[in-house]
Amino acid sequence: MIKSFIRRILGKKPHTTKKTRLQRIPVSQHGLTRVQILPCALKVTDTLQQAGFSAFVVGGAVRDLLLSKTPKDFDVATNATPEQVRDLFRRSRIIGRRFRLVHVMCGGDTIEVSTFRASAVTEEDDSSHVTDDTGRIVRDNVFGDQESDAERRDFTVNALYYDPSTEEIWDYRGGVADIKRKTLRIIGDPATRYREDPVRMLRAARFAAKLDFHIDETTRAPIAELAELLTNVPPSRLFDEMLKLLLSGHALRAVHQLRAEGLHQGMLPMLDSILEQDEGKRFITAALHNTDQRLQAGKSVSPAFLFASLLWHELQIHYQKRLDAGEIPAPALFAAMDDTLDHQRARLAVPRRLDGMMKEIWSLQSRYDQRSGSRPYRLLGHPRFRAGYDFLLLRAESGEVDQELADWWTTFQEADETQRAAMLIKEPASSKPKRRRRTKKPNPAPQATND
Repeated sequence: MIKSFIRRILGKKPHTTKKTRLQRIPVSQHGLTRVQILPCALKVTDTLQQAGFSAFVVGGAVRDLLLSKTPKDFDVATNATPEQVRDLFRRSRIIGRRFRLVHVMCGGDTIEVSTFRASAVTEEDDSSHVTDDTGRIVRDNVFGDQESDAERRDFTVNALYYDPSTEEIWDYRGGVADIKRKTLRIIGDPATRYREDPVRMLRAARFAAKLDFHIDETTRAPIAELAELLTNVPPSRLFDEMLKLLLSGHALRAVHQLRAEGLHQGMLPMLDSILEQDEGKRFITAALHNTDQRLQAGKSVSPAFLFASLLWHELQIHYQKRLDAGEIPAPALFAAMDDTLDHQRARLAVPRRLDGMMKEIWSLQSRYDQRSGSRPYRLLGHPRFRAGYDFLLLRAESGEVDQELADWWTTFQEADETQRAAMLIKEPASSKPKRRRRTKKPNPAPQATND
């Protein structure tokens, strides 16, 4: 309200961006046909259009299809309100508080449907658009038209609207041309847009790595100076964005992109210091490379395993401090795990549901050194054996442990019982703890009683 009052007194206009003429690009020029669209998304757009509303497949799906990539999901934008969308689809629900969306379900697919948003704050509706002292938008729930919606999107390559009924792409900001130039360009004034939502700086690094695009120099210029604004972003939102970056299939390049843009400070301890150490750098590089390979091969990646890898050397630092203070190793290790996770959550809200698996992976590592007696057999039966073994392979690949140890476990788990028995390492007799012989104490003589 204060900002609205100042604008009325000083006559300042709300921030707007320079708009370009709408281009409606026919299929003969872009080659994207409706058969490439997910059937559930077609059902949503067709139903909305038949009800008299505008409806477009929007954003990343259009961008990825133009790049001959498989979209992760298909989003739809419309001029229908969330309530109107929900009334048209039996299997749908309204979600969100900052800005309401509708999830429409078709079989196992879910389509996110958003209502066109307003591009600028009006004096009459200022209560719906609230920013904090740094300019970050904390409440923004204003509907608008399609052109305004395009102005609100982050990058030109994400501000593309595909109409399945005509197979046209509606391009307000030159996104198709930027895709051809492999250029990532923010919409509007970069500094203002980053202040509105600092996470856009992380998205710039993620998209540049994922799409193999270069960041436009004007888009890139304010990032290093404004990187500290990320400290004002809720840790849970930072975690969501960081997870997207790490699970993009291009995590290794994205991490280097973060460092190149000066966005790494405070995001993850390993980005601040571990990559400066040769051993830590080899381990993190191996972990991220392994993650990228699995994702590109269509395999799944456990977030718990990924963050156990990223925080492994941070754990070693906390553990060593406790050992140096004279603590007993086993309790010190588990206390160091809590230290590591608590320190991380102050900046990045790693969900506590991941704690159990991360701690098991970490605690299992010392057990892989035990290759005698019945201990290897018990370890094979552990529910986290495979995750711990994969972690051991990363340690061997980075040179942290001998490759011979990893090879031994690779062979042991695939061998038959006879081969396993032959592989067991016999402990030297001197290393076995001597059992104390218990001597029987003589029974006390019965005491006389007075009858």
